[in-house]
Amino acid sequence: MQADFRRIAVLGAGSWGTTFAKVLGDAALARGDHAAHVTVWARRAEAAEEINGEHTNVRYLPDIALPRNVSATVDAAEALQGAALVILAIPAQSLREQLREVSSAVEPGAVVVSLMKGLERGTDARMSEVIMQELAIAPEHLAVVSGPNLALEIAREEPTASVVAAADESVATAVAQAASAPYFRPYTNTDVAGVELGGIVKNVIALAVGICDGMGMGDNTKASVITRGLAETTRLALSLGGRLETMAGLSGLGDLVATCSSPLSRNRTAGRLLGEGRTRDQVAEAMTQTAEGVKSAPAVLHLAAQRGIEMPITEAVVAVLEGQITPEQMGARLLGRDLKSERPAKETH
Repeated sequence: MQADFRRIAVLGAGSWGTTFAKVLGDAALARGDHAAHVTVWARRAEAAEEINGEHTNVRYLPDIALPRNVSATVDAAEALQGAALVILAIPAQSLREQLREVSSAVEPGAVVVSLMKGLERGTDARMSEVIMQELAIAPEHLAVVSGPNLALEIAREEPTASVVAAADESVATAVAQAASAPYFRPYTNTDVAGVELGGIVKNVIALAVGICDGMGMGDNTKASVITRGLAETTRLALSLGGRLETMAGLSGLGDLVATCSSPLSRNRTAGRLLGEGRTRDQVAEAMTQTAEGVKSAPAVLHLAAQRGIEMPITEAVVAVLEGQITPEQMGARLLGRDLKSERPAKETH
């Protein structure tokens, strides 16, 4: 695919949307493309004014300077005008509604990239599926970015690798080239379902790890949850057409380890608060950013049940979120399961 991504729109001025705008801006400057420009759509006028005037977004990225080729607007249609590359960094549960409001402003033939890691409640749809439904675009014009994407670390220009997945490999390559900054190395993949599911389920497993953290559990416990969580993720991904090697890569194991181990992880933080005894509502009040796993966990469990996939960690996390069991009872439930082989001779996919 020959792509001219000199005009780029990023919808969403949170930590990851702003960080990815910085990545795209820095990538353009690094390759000497001084005509490229990134426009961020922000809901809050104060955020847009700060990005334009101070080249910062301190609410989400303190002490981070944005490149001069990144600007912002509160008008989504203005951001989308002429944009051949559209990046979506909108909370998963409000994506469909937002796309309906802006669909007419998306340029025909634009490549749309999802940064979201969630399942839509009520439909169990992945974000790529919501995007294709609402924008009526072909799979060949859609890509997803996933991997160990802790926004603040990337914004600090700490070396990071990630994955760009698209059904059309040339589209994945074009997006990867556009986002190839000196500190950000994108790999390509054509396993869209596997890459998305790795990013979705790891949030739920990070909640479980956070719960263990909040209860004062040690590294043995957390390593056990991470490892068995990867097994759960793999079973679900394979049942939906994902590939095994994807689960062992950056968007599977890599993202899971980062999200479960970093204090910067919103989902691990939410889990820790649950483990300390707070309710889901109290956790939401304490968090300044969305922990997608809290809202996606029931959808993940519902999707797994439809496919006949056993996901005991996810089931236990949902039970804690819904107040059916306490964190202490979660541990007892998982340890009390029937004994079996770590690698069953035959699994249901």
